[in-house]
Amino acid sequence: MPWKKQFDVNAGLERAMQAFWEHGYEATSVQDLVETMGVNRGSLYATYGDKRALFLAALRTYDENVRREPLARLEAELGPRQAIAKVFEIFAEPAMRGRPAKGCLLTNSALELAAHDAEVREIVAGSQRQIEEFFVRVIEKGKAGGEIGSHVDASQAAAGLMATLIGLVVLTRSRPEAALLKSIIDDALGRLL
Repeated sequence: MPWKKQFDVNAGLERAMQAFWEHGYEATSVQDLVETMGVNRGSLYATYGDKRALFLAALRTYDENVRREPLARLEAELGPRQAIAKVFEIFAEPAMRGRPAKGCLLTNSALELAAHDAEVREIVAGSQRQIEEFFVRVIEKGKAGGEIGSHVDASQAAAGLMATLIGLVVLTRSRPEAALLKSIIDDALGRLL
């Protein structure tokens, strides 16, 4: 009789993603993952291979669930300036409300691992390019509808918004000052007028 998994793989991956997001790759031990996921060590290794493979799966899950799907929703449901503002607010809001900020797993991973791990770098860079493409699309839509200044170069503005977003995410962890974070968001949106 074939071996059957005794745990919900998707729920376990979600819990692993949360652990890596909260503590980082290096600070999350295999034992932490076993306890967080509620699996035994053998099941973890049989399902994912090793800690790094589990991390890469968690990073891809984060990219899909926390980046790709929400951006698609924002683009479909909100006006251009409102969609851009909401992206920034999603990351700033916990810190602005005095709650501990976990930042962004992609940005955290870029800072911790991308310099020496090509696969992590590729995942992070791909996600960043797609965020820039989102910004380009909504800026172009905003220009066409008069919400964003016709003089704004969409590609250049999108790159600037991406850099500002990354900086904002880092600041939510190091300087979670509501006035500072709000001023950064206001400045980013002001460049689109």
